[in-house]
Amino acid sequence: MILTAFRRGPQLRNIHALYGMIVAQARSPAFYIGYGVPDTVDGRFELIVLHLVLVLNRLNRNREKVSPIGQLVFDAFCSDLDDNLREMGVGDLAVPRRMRRFGEAFYGRQAAYCMALDADDQRELEKAISRNIFGVTGVDENAVRLSRYVRATARRLDTEEEGVVAAGKAVFPDPEAFSDD
Repeated sequence: MILTAFRRGPQLRNIHALYGMIVAQARSPAFYIGYGVPDTVDGRFELIVLHLVLVLNRLNRNREKVSPIGQLVFDAFCSDLDDNLREMGVGDLAVPRRMRRFGEAFYGRQAAYCMALDADDQRELEKAISRNIFGVTGVDENAVRLSRYVRATARRLDTEEEGVVAAGKAVFPDPEAFSDD
């Protein structure tokens, strides 16, 4: 039947739950109050990207293949960005240009964060966070705290079974636990 194409299956519900989990964590007030992340459209975008990268990194642990769930979550992210641009009044002709810039920003940050997480020098992650989230070239205390949270999040996601993460049932660490260290 034609209506089966419009039914939400369990996988689609899982993708929405997983993306919702990412967005909910990125919107935690602790990041904006305790870490000094700017509470702006750009600041929120940066935190969503950061959490999305952490989740995709976990889902793509086996680097030989990209997780189809990871791709679907990325597609949900792109769809959400597109919807938000249109809600903000960005015209139809400008949306593709903005989406291309968002895509470039995402892939650049993904490469920087993954490389920094794999680096032996912990300062690499602090530098990447300082540059991308706080817009500074040096490393400040907010970037140091946020990098501790990011490393703890990556470790926690690595301990979760892929099915738990893919279903959007993984638990992020409480950002407040790292904001006063």
